[in-house]
Amino acid sequence: MHRKNSLFYKTENGAEMGDLHMSLIHTCELNGVNPFEYLIELQKHAEELTKHPADWMPWNYRQALQQVGTSQPPA
Repeated sequence: MHRKNSLFYKTENGAEMGDLHMSLIHTCELNGVNPFEYLIELQKHAEELTKHPADWMPWNYRQALQQVGTSQPPA
């Protein structure tokens, strides 16, 4: 479905951003992570994310939250 919808982006850059977000959401779903909560945590911890981006991937961001002392989001 996304493949058909992606034909209607206005610009190439817009299509790239849309594909990036869809890929991120799908990766979250494959790893049992709520995509909305994940993206919120990325915004809240932008500074830590910039310093150590590998620690904030969907499959291990909960450990990064524990390291910074934030309560873990519901599973």
